[in-house]
Amino acid sequence: FREIADYSAHPALAPSNPITGQQAYKLYIDHTMPFLQASGGELLFYGKGHGMLIGPTSERWDAVMLVRQASVASFLEFASNEAYLKGMGHRVAALEDSRLLPLTEA
Repeated sequence: FREIADYSAHPALAPSNPITGQQAYKLYIDHTMPFLQASGGELLFYGKGHGMLIGPTSERWDAVMLVRQASVASFLEFASNEAYLKGMGHRVAALEDSRLLPLTEA
């Protein structure tokens, strides 16, 4: 997370007082959940990250989220929903870096 959320790319979403990146990400989650659930998705896990056990020690991850979607098509429908996208600025403001890793059961 950014120490202080950066709303310069989405000033209309900026709170009246500065907030942390973690607080901005909470706003993103709160905005996103109804759209995720309506698309058939569900939040399986959200947790705090710690130091790497195996991996580059130069990387740090503040949080990890695991989301299940019914299908790729339902994810794409969710991700292109205009009402959902209106809150994406909270995510942009919150994060220094992120990864989206699609997974399938083996």
